Amino acid sequence: RPIAGLADSKKLTARRREQLFLEIRDNALCYAVAQCSREEIDELNILQASLLSMTRAIEALAITPHRVIVDGNRCPQTDLPVQAIVKGDLTEPAISAASILAKVTRDRQMVELHQEYPQFGFDQHKGYPTKVHQERLLAFGVTGHHRLSYRPVAELGMPAIALTDQSNMFAMVKFYRAAIAKGIKPIFGV
Repeated sequence: RPIAGLADSKKLTARRREQLFLEIRDNALCYAVAQCSREEIDELNILQASLLSMTRAIEALAITPHRVIVDGNRCPQTDLPVQAIVKGDLTEPAISAASILAKVTRDRQMVELHQEYPQFGFDQHKGYPTKVHQERLLAFGVTGHHRLSYRPVAELGMPAIALTDQSNMFAMVKFYRAAIAKGIKPIFGV
């Protein structure tokens, strides 16, 4: 049955998104939410990781759809007929529903992350580059949950004792993660 009130998730209040999330979950023929790890995003880039997440969600569906529609101008890899629709979350109820499912899932993850790192205020800014989030990054540094390729994190300029001559951004991200895992705060030099 049609669900009233579907819209671009960014234009809905958090409360309304939660209400619609439950209604979508309870009434959808099937749905799947998929994501990429922060390492995959750092390695692939945000666009390619988004497309990979779409592919994973399509593959996770309990029922194979006849066609796939996605928001934007790029299509994920799938053997199914797929159409990208720019601003599709404004015109296509299925895309609006997917947008709501994804946003609520991510926001819930940020609230959980707040339990582990309350000093960052993830429950308030949900990981977006607000002034408060950027101030907290400066005050407390980067967690293992931050994407290192994300501009506010990459621009921190953390002090370091390790150097690399890697000029490739993705190689530098791998180097950075390895250094952080060993307790070293790296800097990059070419």
